[in-house]
Amino acid sequence: MSRPRCCRRIACMPQCVLFKPAGIPASCLDEVVLSLDELEALRLADLAGLYHEQAAERMEVSRQTFGRTLENARRKVAQVLTEGKALRIEGGEVEMSEVRTFKCYDCQHTWQLPFGGGRPAECPGCKSANIHRSEEERGMGGCGGQGRRQHCHRQQQGRQRGKTE
Repeated sequence: MSRPRCCRRIACMPQCVLFKPAGIPASCLDEVVLSLDELEALRLADLAGLYHEQAAERMEVSRQTFGRTLENARRKVAQVLTEGKALRIEGGEVEMSEVRTFKCYDCQHTWQLPFGGGRPAECPGCKSANIHRSEEERGMGGCGGQGRRQHCHRQQQGRQRGKTE
């Protein structure tokens, strides 16, 4: 019997959960399901440019597990792009991150705040208002309000076809 999967930490939920070729109804396409942890692995490695060790730390998994997750995600995306299939993002045992990281573009100061506290008005170091979420956490919009820590849960796989997001 295999070992049970542990929760993987993700930064936020994606805004869009279905991608498909233009001009073809989704009901006519085969779907490939990319789990939320696979999407997070793609975001950390390919969009944020983190090394596997750093990304694995953020997801709270081993480097080997991160590498396998990333390999599966890349294979699925390649299949979707080359075979003209739809890509649905859902599922996986995930837990939302507890904190958000901000960076001041004036003094380069970075700091973390818990989710649910709202966006800070100014940098605690230089009092500048020129602050943004850290570049590593950006890349998937719609994180605001969804970032509170949630207990590990298994996302429902295989939503009913025809239901639009």
